[in-house]
Amino acid sequence: ATAILRSNEHTEDLNLGSVKSFDTNQLPSNSPVEDARAEARCLLTTGMIFGVFDGHGGPACGQVVAKRLLDYVAASLLPKDVLEKIANENLISNVLFDLLEPYNDRFDVVEDLYSLYVKSFEKYIEHLIQNQQDEFVMEKALVSAFVHLDEDISKEARSGKPQPRKDNIGLISAQLNDLESLYSKTLSVALSGAVACVTHVDKEHLHVASCGDCRAVLGVWNSDTETWVAQPLSTEHNSENAAEVSRIIAEHPEQERETVIRNDRLLGLLAPLRAFGDVRFKWTTEEVRRYVSPFLGEQSVILSSLTPPYLTARPDVFYHKLRPKDHFLILATDGLWDLLSPSQAVRLVGEHMSGKTVLRPFSLPSNTPMKLKDIHKTLMSRMESHKLKPNDANAATHLIRHALGGTEHGIDHERISQLLTLPEDAVRLFRDDITVTVLFFNTDFLSTRPL
Repeated sequence: ATAILRSNEHTEDLNLGSVKSFDTNQLPSNSPVEDARAEARCLLTTGMIFGVFDGHGGPACGQVVAKRLLDYVAASLLPKDVLEKIANENLISNVLFDLLEPYNDRFDVVEDLYSLYVKSFEKYIEHLIQNQQDEFVMEKALVSAFVHLDEDISKEARSGKPQPRKDNIGLISAQLNDLESLYSKTLSVALSGAVACVTHVDKEHLHVASCGDCRAVLGVWNSDTETWVAQPLSTEHNSENAAEVSRIIAEHPEQERETVIRNDRLLGLLAPLRAFGDVRFKWTTEEVRRYVSPFLGEQSVILSSLTPPYLTARPDVFYHKLRPKDHFLILATDGLWDLLSPSQAVRLVGEHMSGKTVLRPFSLPSNTPMKLKDIHKTLMSRMESHKLKPNDANAATHLIRHALGGTEHGIDHERISQLLTLPEDAVRLFRDDITVTVLFFNTDFLSTRPL
């Protein structure tokens, strides 16, 4: 069971400004996995970008958004003169390598899609040059990146002519991937969907852009009460969010009040109320009939879609100024939050930080002499930490282990084994894909920053 849990884990020690390190892990439920993750350092600006993505209706959209969104964000942060230099020197074909240094990147775009994506990205750079404001606003930059990538996914799916072979009429969505044409690949990305939660960290400045139901939660140490506090830095866009439901209803005619959100789903079909892709909720009926129906038949038309678009990838953006008491940030898809509350997750990572010290061999500092009482104090502290000694050095793995098998009395290893060895067709009934990234902040660095 432990081998399965750890098979996708990754740790990166950075010590870049406020970010000390990060842990990530992913436990699939769907086959192929529909979640995705991405982490990278910006090369032309200061700062780092981290994202978790939860796909639905197949893996295509989640994988593509994870691969492309960080580039769009990185470009949106660049000043006009740098953008013009990139455009004028015709560096676009290389720019996807020059903007970011990705970590642990396990996914490559197929070649014919790559050239199409470069063309879309060229146009986005041109758009940024033409529309750059005198004053840079981080929120606008993040919104621009999300919205334009989603528009590009939609345009790319409409850029070809549907030419299905006769035996392809009535294909279901999953089989679109089997069609060879570039057009069918772009369409499979646009027909599937993905929600995203992306954070940009630059020194003490933390921004979170979220679209859908992934979540970002800050782990804050309250030294007065000596407890860990969970501070949410995102809102979920689903039917439990009353403001979000009101927004969508207000955007459509009065006679659609009862049909816009039905059975807690958009048009009775889609659980997240904001997402990339899912173009059947964004295109007109005529567009769906023209581009989708040749592959999927008439059932691809949503009958209650009267005044589209119903869905947007526009994110909510939160800003937080990091303080020395802010120790870590958890980014995770809803597979984790279905099983753990934010406060449980923060407490687990906080305790993990304390207990992790005993996973390293004990040693005294060589550069400063210690008195006997100081050595005693250090050993007593280590004994306390022993009580919290975790199974896993990776905090994301620690969270997933507790999400699956945590009880009031500790870890139920038998339950974890059962959940990890369920047959493929049954596992989805018990849990979703789970993707977790934990960023650890350098509190010494943060204590030197201006208040």
